[in-house]
Amino acid sequence: MDVVLASSSPARLRELRAAGLDPRVVVSGVDEDAVSAPTPRALALTLARLKGEASLAMLAPEEDVVLFACDSVLDFDGVAVGKPGTDAAVRERWRTLRNRDAFLTTGHFVVVRREGVTRTAAAQATTRVRFANVSDEEIEAYIATGEPHQVAGGFTIDGYGAAFITGLGGDPHNVIGISIPLLRSLLADLGVAWTSLWTTTS
Repeated sequence: MDVVLASSSPARLRELRAAGLDPRVVVSGVDEDAVSAPTPRALALTLARLKGEASLAMLAPEEDVVLFACDSVLDFDGVAVGKPGTDAAVRERWRTLRNRDAFLTTGHFVVVRREGVTRTAAAQATTRVRFANVSDEEIEAYIATGEPHQVAGGFTIDGYGAAFITGLGGDPHNVIGISIPLLRSLLADLGVAWTSLWTTTS
């Protein structure tokens, strides 16, 4: 079966490739800002499902596929924190988060379509993130990289932001935006072995 990633995130694509898969990217085009939910966990799962359904609709109906869709939000004191977008928003976010804990939740929506039969599974993964007590000067330097503006929560653990994260509780892959162990479990529920999706490399 063809493997499809319903996300434009280069970090998610790198994670899947590093784990032995070679997905085709089909971006959903869902407007994240137009979606709301009562909790951060519910928002992450709702966005993942919407992205997955939108991307699936772009594929040929007779195509056998395994499709992954994800969306991440930072849960800080019960409030969903998305992509900051601007320098000012990044600055405010980091001044609030420094020396604190928050929870990165990623919603996962998996579709398996075989011989005209479509099955789905969904779940969230949550990882506790401990932020360093960064200085204002470090925040400004991080802003200047451009990295935090378009990532959930305004930080990464696989880029410039790695120096400012002092601890994780839970799956580190989840903080990058896709929990490989959770995907394996969801696929098993749908009758697909994770190892059957591995590609051979020369």
